Amino acid sequence: MRSLIERANACVHCGLCTRQCAFLEKYGLDLNQFSKRSDLAYHCFLCGNCSAVCPKEIDGREIALSMRRQRVSDAGGRRVPEQGYGALIAEKKNYLFQNFRNSRRSVLFPGCNFPSFYPKTTDALIRLLREEADMGVVFDCCGKPIAELGLEHAEAQGTELLRRRLCHAGVEELVVLCPSCFYFLRPRLDIPVVSIYDKLRELGLGGQIKEREVNLFVPCPDKATHEMERSLFPFLTGAYREIPEVQCCGLGGCAAGKEPELSAGFQENVKHMKLPNVYVYCASCAGSLCRGGVTNVRHVLTDILGTNESPVLSAQTVWNRAKRML
Repeated sequence: MRSLIERANACVHCGLCTRQCAFLEKYGLDLNQFSKRSDLAYHCFLCGNCSAVCPKEIDGREIALSMRRQRVSDAGGRRVPEQGYGALIAEKKNYLFQNFRNSRRSVLFPGCNFPSFYPKTTDALIRLLREEADMGVVFDCCGKPIAELGLEHAEAQGTELLRRRLCHAGVEELVVLCPSCFYFLRPRLDIPVVSIYDKLRELGLGGQIKEREVNLFVPCPDKATHEMERSLFPFLTGAYREIPEVQCCGLGGCAAGKEPELSAGFQENVKHMKLPNVYVYCASCAGSLCRGGVTNVRHVLTDILGTNESPVLSAQTVWNRAKRML
């Protein structure tokens, strides 16, 4: 924590981060000032936009995470000293809907939200990979939501449990749908973590998106390297453009409950662009944008697989996760 504060003290107060971030702008802060406001640690969307423009390479996301970890530590190390996260922790800490019964050497790891919002596409993908490549499937949470709340002990415990489950199941390759799973698990596991789009290309499966222009909403985890975004390129036939004007889908960093107006504002920004299509490759972004009234959201994978499924936005999402235990 101290070294982060020292790096934050290198701030030259240029204001670039403030202009890039609606949260910092709301509270009139730059990254140096934010590093002294632990009371706002859970209000940050962890999007990384501030760090991308900082001339001193100060990592605002890591500042927020470090302050969250410190607050958890000060509270005894086992609980989040904030209201509103009980249901999230209850589901994710030891993921309620785990299922490792259909493991193989190579497995699909759909994550939490894609099976919730896109159950038909999940079933179609599981069936396709089983029939064409003898791949299995495992259902679990990658652990990122717990990590982002600052629960270091629970994060370490969850990662170790996942490693053991995968090892016991004989899994040697994890194929992920979610950008958060991709970036969170890759440095934590000792087996390859592969994008679903790279795997489909390798197997020669899936069709191409026929739109003349694809407007792509890049999720926060992929903004730094765009590695998962590049894995989509073989499936695009027309032109594409990133949607750069929006900070976040509104769900990032578990901050929506603290900053509902900012979260809704991000979604309104997309809606007001009146784009002919908004393509996503993050199911969390899909759900957040659709709930915010963006009606033309399409997940890349549903087009590639030809399911053309719209995201489920009702209480049915919980059952869509729960039924994976059966």
